[in-house]
Amino acid sequence: QVQLVESGGGLVQAGGSLRLSCVASGLAFTNWNMGWFRQAPGKERWFVAAINRSGGVLHYEGSVKDRFTISRDNAANTVYLDMKSLKPEDTAVYYCAAGQRLGVMRRDDYAYWGQGTQVIVSS
Repeated sequence: QVQLVESGGGLVQAGGSLRLSCVASGLAFTNWNMGWFRQAPGKERWFVAAINRSGGVLHYEGSVKDRFTISRDNAANTVYLDMKSLKPEDTAVYYCAAGQRLGVMRRDDYAYWGQGTQVIVSS
């Protein structure tokens, strides 16, 4: 059974930082691209960042490109999202996902999802 478990969310002031983690189990981690998406209240789930199997190719949504960093530790079956200079508009539930398609920016590119972790950025 595949499980993706996110952690690291919380309440932070604008300008602060958080590190999200996602531990994967039940799959061969190195065979999977990993992505982070977020969903704000009343909005659709949107792409944030993605990393390929080896960690050598990264993708970011434009508004986070200079503030967020995605990385992975294949030995620990874990993908991270380091977030800095957080803004109130970053408030959302953040989800990690695992996929094997060539694309990495659409929800349909991913087969497995975590349960999400809440990030709240206060102004």
